Amino acid sequence: MAREAYHFPLNTSGALKAMTIKVGDRLPDATFMTPTEDGPAPKTTADVFAGKRVALLALPGAFTPTCSAKHLPGFKTHAAELRAKGVDLIVCVSVNDVFVMKAWGKDQGITDEVMMLADGNGEFTKAIGLDFDGSKFGMGRRSQRYSLVAKDGVVEQLNVEQAGEFKVSSADYLLEHL
Repeated sequence: MAREAYHFPLNTSGALKAMTIKVGDRLPDATFMTPTEDGPAPKTTADVFAGKRVALLALPGAFTPTCSAKHLPGFKTHAAELRAKGVDLIVCVSVNDVFVMKAWGKDQGITDEVMMLADGNGEFTKAIGLDFDGSKFGMGRRSQRYSLVAKDGVVEQLNVEQAGEFKVSSADYLLEHL
């Protein structure tokens, strides 16, 4: 049975939303939750990005079709190549709770290749201007699909998808532009 394609508009009108974050900007202070063997643990922006070159992939939701079939698996597959090009850490951010992120990471076979970060209330996503209203799909506020590279918390590369597309946020595209 073929899976139906789901396309999440960037806002309720379907038009692109003005972005807040851009190359050269410092990522805002935020606190994520990450699953650990000891249970959920907070991770601040400083914990994740300070002193490191980080590749971040963000997506509308765990267990959604494109996110599960292409986006996260691509970063898992290319983790060694990203590290060979100077990436110290790969993180996946989604506006989901930490328990969903843990279950999705397990479902995707993620071990230490990618750090799963829950932006449960969407505070980081909203602060960088890359949220959208998915209420008409029953999803509430969500993250647009994008990837970025930040060095010591400063954005070096930012790749934001157009609604319904999966091209510039992929691990392949990020690798080509490192």
